[in-house]
Amino acid sequence: MKPLTLPPRLLMGPGPINCYPRVLSAMSTQLVGQYDPVMTAYMNEVMALYRQVFNTQNQQTLLIDGTSRAGIEAVLVSAIEPGDKVLVPVFGRFGHLLAEIAERAGANVHTIEVPWGEVFQPEQIEQAIRQVQPKLLAVVQGDTSTTMLQPLEHLGEICRRHDVLFYSDATASIGGNPFDTDAWQLDAVSVGLQKCLGGPSGSAPVTLSERFVEVVRKRQHVEAGIKDAHHHDAAGSRIRSNYFDLPMIMDYWGEERLNHHTEAATMLFCARECAVNLLEEGQQAVIARHQHAGNAMLGGIQAMGLQPFGDLNHKMNNVVGVNIPDQVDGEAIRHTLLHRFNIEIGTSFGPLKGKIWRIGTMGYNARQDAVLHTLQSLETVLRQQGFGLVAGAGVDAALKIYDEADQ
Repeated sequence: MKPLTLPPRLLMGPGPINCYPRVLSAMSTQLVGQYDPVMTAYMNEVMALYRQVFNTQNQQTLLIDGTSRAGIEAVLVSAIEPGDKVLVPVFGRFGHLLAEIAERAGANVHTIEVPWGEVFQPEQIEQAIRQVQPKLLAVVQGDTSTTMLQPLEHLGEICRRHDVLFYSDATASIGGNPFDTDAWQLDAVSVGLQKCLGGPSGSAPVTLSERFVEVVRKRQHVEAGIKDAHHHDAAGSRIRSNYFDLPMIMDYWGEERLNHHTEAATMLFCARECAVNLLEEGQQAVIARHQHAGNAMLGGIQAMGLQPFGDLNHKMNNVVGVNIPDQVDGEAIRHTLLHRFNIEIGTSFGPLKGKIWRIGTMGYNARQDAVLHTLQSLETVLRQQGFGLVAGAGVDAALKIYDEADQ
């Protein structure tokens, strides 16, 4: 068999993205045993690092072994008992995902929707909370299917007034956009590494408030094979998933280190480096870098005569939607960019499938040369298809935005 030989793609879609080099290096680290004190010390360190990433004091801040969807499922299946009411505001594909996972956990799911390309106002969500009276509000912060960023800062106070748990999936947005768990009064957050955090998919950091932990601890369960005399099952119904049972996972990460699964050590090392990279550069500096890259990409797109998609007042810093012009073949553009220029951009899903491109500027790729190379290459391919534009306009506009940001 030949060794792995992947092409040198520049991943400028909605994620995954190219990893930071230090993250790749961390993934080649040799293993130790899962209860080696070196390993458990790194687990504790990762908990402390992600408290800073999430901007929280939550003790229960840890990793779920699996992709970002594993984090979503762990939160929802652990919090929801059959018949619980859950409210999901849907403004793109991933709101539908939250609703489906909640339904599979046995919830009575209520959704409200706005057209793709828009977001919700707080009063719309509060009105729905009054009507539904849910146990839990589940909201995506940044939905890459539409490139929109849902404001969260007023929702926590609304949820506390109505005694509703507040959960957000921030996979696509954290690191590149402001996120403040405690100040926004979130009860649970789950994310992934493969967007602005600059790692691969495969580990899902989560943080859980004391309020949330109190709810799921009522469903505490200890497996028979490791149960000691001092362990007592709680009165609540058993969580339907063993692998995603948050109380059991908390016991594994906690002082007792009750065996649950074998921690994915390589992904833990990787997640650690993602957090260290973010914190060493500085959260605000990283957000600003994503904002500058996103603004430059947007400005370049507009200068080429392309129309951005959606409400730009609520666009994510790290990805822009572009309406595909009628006179070009959108998939042919993507194919040529990939196979002749080694650049990947995305299309979208559902009502936007084949109608927009999604161009990301996130993590390691939220940098000037990646933005300029993508704009120049896209211009070349568009010109080959006969799309009229001013040569060099996109790159010139992006350079001007970068220069203004540096002043």
